[in-house]
Amino acid sequence: MKQTALTQTHEALGAKMVPFAGYSMPVSYEGVNIEHETVRNRVGVFDVSHMGEFLISGPTALGLIQKVTSNDASKLTIGRAQYSCLPNETGGIVDDLIVYRIKEDQYLLVVNASNIDKDWNHISKYNGEFKAEMRNISDNYSLLAIQGPKAVEAMQSLTSIDLSAIKFYHFEVADFAGIEHVIISATGYTGSGGFEIYCKNEEVLQVWDKVLEAGAEFGIKPVGLAARDTLRLEMGYCLYGNDISDETSPLEAGLGWITKFTKDFVNSEALAKEKAHGPERKLIAFELDERGIPRHDYDIVDTNGKKIGTVTSGTMSPSLGKGIGLGYVPTVLSGIGSKIHIQIRKKAIPATVVKLPFYKG
Repeated sequence: MKQTALTQTHEALGAKMVPFAGYSMPVSYEGVNIEHETVRNRVGVFDVSHMGEFLISGPTALGLIQKVTSNDASKLTIGRAQYSCLPNETGGIVDDLIVYRIKEDQYLLVVNASNIDKDWNHISKYNGEFKAEMRNISDNYSLLAIQGPKAVEAMQSLTSIDLSAIKFYHFEVADFAGIEHVIISATGYTGSGGFEIYCKNEEVLQVWDKVLEAGAEFGIKPVGLAARDTLRLEMGYCLYGNDISDETSPLEAGLGWITKFTKDFVNSEALAKEKAHGPERKLIAFELDERGIPRHDYDIVDTNGKKIGTVTSGTMSPSLGKGIGLGYVPTVLSGIGSKIHIQIRKKAIPATVVKLPFYKG
């Protein structure tokens, strides 16, 4: 089991540790509902150092990124980031990722921990014609997510730059917590604002300690992966391996907005055809009309009990106090307000298709 540079720190804090993507990771400290509420109303800090980071450099770096990603990276200026995905050759998704433009001809790709090797091999396969310089720096860098409405106020004392001036999906390379050249990125996976901090492994303990110290008066708490999941699900953010996979197309998953047909990319021709006639199934968001908790892999059924789809993510929403979930159903049954049922053990619980996000803030 791999460890992050902070594994022993989490253990000392009494975190419940679980295996995740080959790493020993904190799933919770005080409990998912407390940690969830901390991020929604104040500020919390996550260790997500298991994520992967690739540096793509050189005059052909943009060409390679344009080929392997669905979004249009030519729109990125230095200091901007972009959500994107890596389409595969058969209509599915290799991974979703964030692309950062660090310098004129240097980009940072941040990928999911469980897909690091798969993504590296996929991108390398297409680098033959581009010959961009690729470096996998995943094992050398740590990543902290400082999330919540108090994040700017709580962290301002740790840096000389104005944190409130960093717009969503923009970043600065600046001093933070006594460390020079840290990436401070206004991104996150919670829908409650905040920053993601990239630094070297040997620097992260200092950053972690100073973040908790600076945030103490704002009620900061360390937050585990369980609350990260409930927070992202309330926003309807896709989780790779659940809501998107090698078998789901970006158009089915509602990711048409990051799929730009103004350029040629892997499998773009087939995806353009799919867009033209419309996907046969769609990822929907639903709320249960009665008590119950929908879970991953539960059946979605119609009023006659016939299976029409599968729940890809589900939970009891801490913010809304009701069961919520995502899942794929035929496009004809995907309209907002449509009535479906979730098979929870022997009972089919009625549910309604709703518009995302579940949590409106």
